[in-house]
Amino acid sequence: MKKLLFIFILVVAVYQLSAKEFLREIPLITEIDDSYNRIQIPGGDSSRINAFFQKIDSLFAFGTGKINIMHIGGSHVQADFFTNRIRRNLDELNKDFKPSRGYIFPFSIAKTNNPVNYTVRYTGNWQTVRSVDKNREIPIGLGGVSVYTNDPNAEITVCLNTDIFDYRWDFDILKLIGYPKNDDSGVEPLLKYNSTYLKPILDKDTKTYHFSLPKLMDSFTICFKQNDYIPQTFILDGFIPQKDEEGIVYHSIGVNGATVRSFLESENFEDELKLIRPDMVVFNIGINDAFGNNFNEESFIANYTMLIHEIERVSPGCAFIFITNNDSFRKISRRRYAVNRNGLITQKAFYRLAKQHKGGVWDLFALMGGLGSMQKWEKKGLAKTDKVHFTKEGYTLLGDLLYNALINYYLYNDEIDFQL
Repeated sequence: MKKLLFIFILVVAVYQLSAKEFLREIPLITEIDDSYNRIQIPGGDSSRINAFFQKIDSLFAFGTGKINIMHIGGSHVQADFFTNRIRRNLDELNKDFKPSRGYIFPFSIAKTNNPVNYTVRYTGNWQTVRSVDKNREIPIGLGGVSVYTNDPNAEITVCLNTDIFDYRWDFDILKLIGYPKNDDSGVEPLLKYNSTYLKPILDKDTKTYHFSLPKLMDSFTICFKQNDYIPQTFILDGFIPQKDEEGIVYHSIGVNGATVRSFLESENFEDELKLIRPDMVVFNIGINDAFGNNFNEESFIANYTMLIHEIERVSPGCAFIFITNNDSFRKISRRRYAVNRNGLITQKAFYRLAKQHKGGVWDLFALMGGLGSMQKWEKKGLAKTDKVHFTKEGYTLLGDLLYNALINYYLYNDEIDFQL
């Protein structure tokens, strides 16, 4: 047994040495305080995060393991510049593995910005409901937004690869997350395949339709068969195109304007989370919570704790990374902005949350340069003029920084207990 353990540790050590090659070069930007580009463990208990990286070791040492990471947030995540940069960086660690892309939502149907790295086309009349909407009658799912239709002519076409020279993502299993509004068989989704229609298998526990395809594909078209004389409404919460492949999958779950409370009020969040069962959750929620004058740190922490408990019921022992809010400004008149001092309060709150839940902190607020630093990022072309969001270049930089922080933790943390 000792010999096997020694061989395992040796294999891991060789991989970790070569893994240094995967670190991203970061441009020299004076605004960045590089000392904060690391994963901090405020409570000193790194057992959950170390257990997650043990799964990474097993994946590379033995070629076994399906690892799911879920990055959840608001507009920073919906745009998917930040998260897709991390996804593509991590995908290089997959080496010979070609796992799935992860959860997607057809934001174009909801008349809002769709990530540019996959395309959505649709026909028919659709309506949208978001978790931030009040007095809604349609329940919300995992992604914090749903679309629904009773139009017999409604169709959705999604293509995962927008670059003809980069055919990376494909699948032979499609999980459609959705259900008829009245929970009956009056309407059902079908997948168009050549000149035929494929019928799904319904998983009632997760309200998911599973389509099995005869070959790997990178696009799909879904139509909705009406079985009653009176058209029935179908509610769609998203898709998970996947295949039976080992490796790391990076799911991005985000909707513009989302707060922690938004996800708590998503009725189907916990049930649909079972489709992912994340090994690690990267929390990127908080910028919208802290934008008002009445922000309360204790309520913020209480809401986060309830959301964490929901996740833990689905994925016990899940690792948590908390991203502090970026520095931001409030618009107080047409040409005047005031720094949002709640950034200091939420920074402290995230350290408290990480300590309570055995998580890590990536301190973006300090990394940027602290209070008022967003103006410097804007001057460098890394932040937008609203002084809240980043440009594509800014999000790309953040994706590289967080990725490096994760890899450096993995490479240089001596406390990771390698196990067979």
